[in-house]
Amino acid sequence: MTDKKDLTFYKDKTILVSVYGNQTPEWRMKDELDELAFLAETAGYATIKTFTQKIQRPDSRTFVGKGKLEEIRLFLEEHPAETVIFDDDLSPSQMRNIENELKKTVYDRSLLILTIFLLRAKTAQAKTQVELARYEYLLPRLTNMWTHLERQRGATGTRGGSGEKEIETDRRNIKARITLLKEQLLKIDKQAQTQRKARAESIRISLVGYTNAGKSTVMNLLSKADVLAENKLFATLDSTVRKMVLDNIPFLISDTVGFIRKLPHSLVESFKSTLDEVREADLLIHIVDVSNPAYEDHINVVNKTLAEIGAGDKPILLVFNKIDAYHYPEDAEQPFDAAVFWENFKKTYASHAKAVLFISAKDHTNITHFRETITSIVKERYKALYPNYLY
Repeated sequence: MTDKKDLTFYKDKTILVSVYGNQTPEWRMKDELDELAFLAETAGYATIKTFTQKIQRPDSRTFVGKGKLEEIRLFLEEHPAETVIFDDDLSPSQMRNIENELKKTVYDRSLLILTIFLLRAKTAQAKTQVELARYEYLLPRLTNMWTHLERQRGATGTRGGSGEKEIETDRRNIKARITLLKEQLLKIDKQAQTQRKARAESIRISLVGYTNAGKSTVMNLLSKADVLAENKLFATLDSTVRKMVLDNIPFLISDTVGFIRKLPHSLVESFKSTLDEVREADLLIHIVDVSNPAYEDHINVVNKTLAEIGAGDKPILLVFNKIDAYHYPEDAEQPFDAAVFWENFKKTYASHAKAVLFISAKDHTNITHFRETITSIVKERYKALYPNYLY
């Protein structure tokens, strides 16, 4: 039975809207809608309906076509949803036009992700990074957002011109706040650089992966660190660094924010100082949720993001997690040999990484081999740095 705490977690019922190109396969549409619903749930929204549309290009005025917008409007007249969430970024004018048509609060993908980051931020650094990204998102959208806030307040009878004055005041205040936050982040980054310099002689490993791939669970398993690990997107925003010793070889291992498709550019920029742990690592352990049908897309998103932050050339240990939940092909030959299946699977990715492993962090499957592989790679790096060390 759901308790009161669970019930109050949901702030609103919502509907989801996604637009695709005419050639988009059905499986991709389903995966992206599932992810959007998961994002909405993580932010505290309960999805009651999803709308999709295949069109050559989004409508410049309302993103979806007129017919689809009317379909959404009619549904909202009959059902108690207060928010509408789009799986793409909307221009300020598109957001304003849609809100005027639907008379509901509208979120685009970036605003939804920013909302989640705002809820998840715990440390001063994460809070500063998220606040900066949020203000940089809001600045070009002030006209729409101010009108949106007025609707929420239920304001009536405001005198002409007051909105424009309020917007201009907000614009000046936000610009000043952005400047201040950037200065604060520079100070935080300098402190972080000092800490990293103190660890410069240590071998450093960083866990990377698509959000909810199991990075924090792997981190806890390897280092016995108490890192938040839950079935929610972006459970970890801050870098967590732990010292480990395997076979008498010491090294540092870190976990940081997970990646996701269409991650708002402002967040990537704001979190660059946090992602320095990734850029300066000697080895990246790329954790992949192999049970997700879109795992190949997730690998590509992570690789693309690594390239964007200047870490695309790092040596990678590719680790496919959650093999306990993997659905084997229905047309697999019988009798089926799982070991042969995974060995053939490995060959597909062998040229893209130093090693390819298959584990279940949940069931502790192949964890011993995982540790041995890390030990071997770390020892190889350690010998290069300290050739006179007695092993």
